[in-house]
Amino acid sequence: MYFSANIKHLRKRSKRTQEDVAFALKTKRSTLNNYENGATVPNATVLLAFSDYYKIAIDTLLRIDLCNLSEYQLSELERGNDVYIRGTGLRVLATTVNNSNDDNIELVNEKAKAGYVTGYADPEYIKELPVFQLPFLSASRKYRTFQISGDSMLPLPDGSWVTGEFVTDWHTIVSGRPYIILTLNDGVVFKIADNLIRSEGVLRLYSLNSFYEPYDLHAGDIREIWRFVNFISTELPSTETGDEATRRIVAALKGELEMIRRKLEK
Repeated sequence: MYFSANIKHLRKRSKRTQEDVAFALKTKRSTLNNYENGATVPNATVLLAFSDYYKIAIDTLLRIDLCNLSEYQLSELERGNDVYIRGTGLRVLATTVNNSNDDNIELVNEKAKAGYVTGYADPEYIKELPVFQLPFLSASRKYRTFQISGDSMLPLPDGSWVTGEFVTDWHTIVSGRPYIILTLNDGVVFKIADNLIRSEGVLRLYSLNSFYEPYDLHAGDIREIWRFVNFISTELPSTETGDEATRRIVAALKGELEMIRRKLEK
């Protein structure tokens, strides 16, 4: 059980004194000191008080060593995104950190994408991926970079590298924006998403290339979602002519009409 070390770590991380925390929890400093040193075992009321104070689930305070979590993971906990607890089980987002305990950006190339489908939650698999840093990205967010293939997202060239920010709450997905999605059956896909999870339980996915039809992806077939933040390529994206833009818009409208027709037929 990591409770004693965790509450001490959280207090020091927030630069609070024992007097500060004891006053907030309406207890004595000496009592808090005993909790932090493991001399006193907390009861349920005390556990609830600490959970409310630090906004972290009791199960996490007891069973997860917060001292070994990265800045990103701690920030997610403090924002209320306790991605480590799912029912009675635990799921820690597999990640790697550098010598300063900052999250790396893991690189998933085209060859590694096949293994990522089954290894995305395996820390042993993730730690074998190449890593790098982008200093202009926030240290309190988790990022990962994937290599895309094919022409479905033209004008982004085949072989481009797209970096995404991990999405913990799928209901926050903004329709019309690009996302990198790990799916159960199709592996890693990079698409424009319409968020229909609340109403229909699906994401409607679109390609930038109008020759590809939109399709629905059920939430149960999704394993991870990463919000697109930037891309890296050795080629300049091709510019689109007026005729090409018109064809793309017409194809998108045809896709929407087809979706409406299917709904009316049901």
